[in-house]
Amino acid sequence: MITKADIQLVRSLADKQGRTQHNLFVAEGDKVVGEIVASRGWHIVRLFVMEGSAVRVPYAEVVTAKEMERMSSFKSVPRSLAVVEIPPRKLRPAEADELIIALDEVQDPGNLGTIIRTADWFGISRIVCTPTTADCWAPKVVQATMGALLRVEVCYGDLGEWLADAHKRGVATYATTLDGENIYDKQLTRGGVIVMGNEGRGVSPEVQRLVSQRLYIPPYPSDRQGSESLNVAIATALTCGEFRRR
Repeated sequence: MITKADIQLVRSLADKQGRTQHNLFVAEGDKVVGEIVASRGWHIVRLFVMEGSAVRVPYAEVVTAKEMERMSSFKSVPRSLAVVEIPPRKLRPAEADELIIALDEVQDPGNLGTIIRTADWFGISRIVCTPTTADCWAPKVVQATMGALLRVEVCYGDLGEWLADAHKRGVATYATTLDGENIYDKQLTRGGVIVMGNEGRGVSPEVQRLVSQRLYIPPYPSDRQGSESLNVAIATALTCGEFRRR
């Protein structure tokens, strides 16, 4: 039987402080929860379901719609909710033949979730983030990834040090900037690091100094006066698509 303490624990995981304290995150909805249940290597601490949920396992705890509403952080009440242990993540060095996305202070959870889904679509298994990038275990990010977070390893750490090490290893590093070279004319390597920047400021000058090449996604036609820049999630998708097209 679910208790008031259970509900308080789940609610506390909506905040990063609570997730850090308990080393747990929340996944909501049959799509995401179902993928976690079917995946190996993920420790589900508690699993709550309502009548009619597509998630059916012996250890699931049946709750009422009112109880689920009290636990959920979304307006639309999900039919299933899982409390899951956050897996250990170690920031590993870049490899020359691997395509990696690096995020420099991408702060919108929706953008981060979309970028993780984009990485999964293009077969990119690693994303490296600055500590000030949105938390990938936040409920909105987990929901936006639609299960891609299970296949894409997201790590946080000192991006400057990591990029400097990548340069020493001979790994190609790219940043998308407004003063870069046309991505469609540029010769691109099969592997490397693609750095995407903050929604308002772009890639920071400190990080730009650590990349070897700058890329620009031009508007069409090239002299058209329109929006100042692309949304970072859309820019990431276009950039990854161009790398994979080559």
